[in-house]
Amino acid sequence: MAYIFLDESGDLGFDFSKQKTSKFFVITVLFVISKRPLEKCVRTVHRGLRQKYKKIESVLHAFKEEPITRQRILRKVSEKECAVMTIYLNKRRVYTKLQNEKAVLYNYVANILLDRIMTKQLIPISERVYLIASKRETNKFLNENFREYLKGQIKNAHRLDLHIEIKTPAEEKSLQAVDFISWAIFRRLEHGDDSYYNLIKSKIVEENPLFS
Repeated sequence: MAYIFLDESGDLGFDFSKQKTSKFFVITVLFVISKRPLEKCVRTVHRGLRQKYKKIESVLHAFKEEPITRQRILRKVSEKECAVMTIYLNKRRVYTKLQNEKAVLYNYVANILLDRIMTKQLIPISERVYLIASKRETNKFLNENFREYLKGQIKNAHRLDLHIEIKTPAEEKSLQAVDFISWAIFRRLEHGDDSYYNLIKSKIVEENPLFS
């Protein structure tokens, strides 16, 4: 059994006149054979915050946390048996047609990541693989379309028993770990700050642009 956790950073807005529109969009996957070490990382850091600062929120978000918390999570994850793959978009280079089809674009990039993992044989494909994606849509149709699209694509390209779930970071603690990793990669691209990226760099097996 293997697990793939998927999350993204940045936004898929293309109106660059708006101050909050990001220049880059990043989709990141974190894959492991066992998810328990990742869960332990998150629980340990959260427990420390709860004891020191009386933090009652059950979910850690990279964007909201203090630098020391980000560093602790990234350092702890970097010590575990795991690997990271990411694709990033310079959004100004995305084809206009895809700019108007954000769900299609997202599904397309996620499929490229999965295909590369399978092609490179980075996880065992002779047994069930769980893909757990961070919930980004409230629309049930879009979530179901995401599942069916990836299942169909992977089934046609690889013989794989793929089980896809869409969960919130509160429901699946390991998604909190990939959130910090994706944020660190995004931070480097968007703001030129590689201090967090360097903490997890050793676990990144592939990092590629799309539409370059």
